[in-house]
Amino acid sequence: MQSKATTVPQYLSSLPPDRRALVEAVRQVVLANMDKKGYEEGMSYGMIGYYVPHRVYPAGYHCDPKQPLPFAGLASQKNHVSFYMMGLYLGCGPGDQVTPIVRWFQDAWAKTGKKLDMGKACIRIKKIEDVPLDVIGEAIRRMPLSTYLEYYEKALNSRAGYAKTASSGKTSASKAPTAKTKAATKSPSSAKAKAPAKTMGAAKAKTTAPARTAKSRAK
Repeated sequence: MQSKATTVPQYLSSLPPDRRALVEAVRQVVLANMDKKGYEEGMSYGMIGYYVPHRVYPAGYHCDPKQPLPFAGLASQKNHVSFYMMGLYLGCGPGDQVTPIVRWFQDAWAKTGKKLDMGKACIRIKKIEDVPLDVIGEAIRRMPLSTYLEYYEKALNSRAGYAKTASSGKTSASKAPTAKTKAATKSPSSAKAKAPAKTMGAAKAKTTAPARTAKSRAK
């Protein structure tokens, strides 16, 4: 649910007490562990956002360069609190292959005995007891600005390369039917030209065969 709040304090004050306590607990862990030279906190996409400001990364978010590059997000939804970590999403390789940062996060969470309810980047939390805050903190620490930008730009290059390959594949595929069509267009005339020749050869063979048989009988 996107909030119309324009500041983090406004957003927090709009939440019921139980939700506010949960959001605030996760928020404090993020603030205590994030790279403050690279990230800022503010309202982003209707939730509490943590992002790389334009003064640090002028290119901004590739989906919308007017927006700063998102790093994490914290939102109160209808049935749970969502904590988004773009670093984990970018840590997924081609075909959603699990990479070391994602594997570490999943294993660290599992060792706490708590159940991880997670999509590619969204961790869904219903109660503060459900989340190991120390694991969240460590995950944030493992993503200083330099590491995050490395993941981000690598992901952009990977997607660009994939798009180029896919485009080349489509071009080849589109050419293939044309080639087949040309072959199919040529083949009937070729078939017609060759078929009579084979028939003539066969007829000649049949004519020659009886002649030899007749000679052999005459002898």
